[in-house]
Amino acid sequence: MLLATFVTCAAMRLRLLVLLLLPALMVKAQVPSIIYDQLKKRIANPDTVYIVNFWATWCGPCVKELPAFDQLQRTYKSKPLKVLLISMDFPSQYKSKLVPFVKGHPLQTSIYFASRKSDQEWIDDIDKNWSGALPATLVINKKKNIRHFYEKDFTYTELNNVYQTNK
Repeated sequence: MLLATFVTCAAMRLRLLVLLLLPALMVKAQVPSIIYDQLKKRIANPDTVYIVNFWATWCGPCVKELPAFDQLQRTYKSKPLKVLLISMDFPSQYKSKLVPFVKGHPLQTSIYFASRKSDQEWIDDIDKNWSGALPATLVINKKKNIRHFYEKDFTYTELNNVYQTNK
């Protein structure tokens, strides 16, 4: 009887542990879409510095720098900083490439899929001088009237310096 009670309690504890840890172990199954007007509203808060990275799964330098953006967000999670990762993957690759990539690379940074009729509509609005090359990064600090655009890849040190300079 005592052994049966012990086994039952152990099984209940295991179930409880699984229920408590399951949300932490789950990886996003979908990547929300965002249109440019939604992004503009999202980066409008004057009390927050926004670092918006434009990337794609097929872009080697983009994928290489993603951990630096994630590390920056984690390092300054208690500061008024928001890092947004905007995937410029082709719509036809959303399910076949982007979603599996996100599942395989659990990042804490917010990831969105750029919903668009053409890349040009985003390119023209983000920066008139953007050639459309990836990776690209936009830094916004409305309080200080700062808007910088970079058409390059970043290391964590470079990215941290950009943040420190523009916060």
